[in-house]
Amino acid sequence: MNDTVTPASPAPAGTPAGHTPYSDWLQTDVLHSLQRPVSDHPGEHAWIVSAQVSELYWMLIIKEIQAAQTQLRADDLTGACRTLRRVVAHHEPLNATWRSIAWMTPVDLLAILSCVGPKYGKDTALQGWTYRQMVYLLGIKQGEHLQHFLPQPRRWEQLSKALAEPSLYDDVLAHLRRKGFAVPAVVLDRDFSAPYTPDKVVENVWREVYADPGEHRELQQLGETLADIAEGFSTWKHLHLMATRRTFGARPAYFGTEGIAWLLPTMNEIPFPELWSARGFIGDPPAMCPHARGQGNARAAE
Repeated sequence: MNDTVTPASPAPAGTPAGHTPYSDWLQTDVLHSLQRPVSDHPGEHAWIVSAQVSELYWMLIIKEIQAAQTQLRADDLTGACRTLRRVVAHHEPLNATWRSIAWMTPVDLLAILSCVGPKYGKDTALQGWTYRQMVYLLGIKQGEHLQHFLPQPRRWEQLSKALAEPSLYDDVLAHLRRKGFAVPAVVLDRDFSAPYTPDKVVENVWREVYADPGEHRELQQLGETLADIAEGFSTWKHLHLMATRRTFGARPAYFGTEGIAWLLPTMNEIPFPELWSARGFIGDPPAMCPHARGQGNARAAE
């Protein structure tokens, strides 16, 4: 019996010297050279890695949403739902990145920022172009943020294009209209760079989609997938807010504004608004339902 270890097969001819196929494919040497702390604090490496992983997941979500938009425009609802389910899955590890830095106190964070500021200047992760493009694709259109990207002309142009183009929700509503639902033309023929204004007629469209559990099942699946995406996005924002409370407190932060005060209003920026507001009407009991009758009596008593 020969106990000699069999040497690994030689790398293919195209693999550069000093690499395995794995390291060449995933660019591990480059990847692990991208963390460049500027302080001696042991938490800075965790902070950088957490932020870089978030950047990668934001880009992954961007690519998935763009693919789903292409599928919706081709009325491939099955393919779009499958793609959007992956966005839901991507939010799980994205949101979990906060656990890597949840142990930090203000003492820890300020020790890092006191070195980062003099080296790179002040900024906020929410002004990163990847996050901003994802937010635009989700339908939260805020053109005032473009000013922060003037030093990056290529990114400014990229974000200006994303701002002016239909969001995922716009493509969903266009698909619903092509399927015969009464989505108003004015909702689809508008300035996409402007903030979206919820419409009562669109709210009723979602109510119609959900009216019969046995009908429009795939559209209901689409609605629930969009709700999952909005929930994952809102969860990330909540975790960011809590991390700010925990490590920064009520200090001036974002361009002179107190950090928590700047973040709190963003909690109400939930994508796909009528999908949520229609929940107050979906499943209304029939007029003769005892529960509905009881509610009517209670209102009369008031």
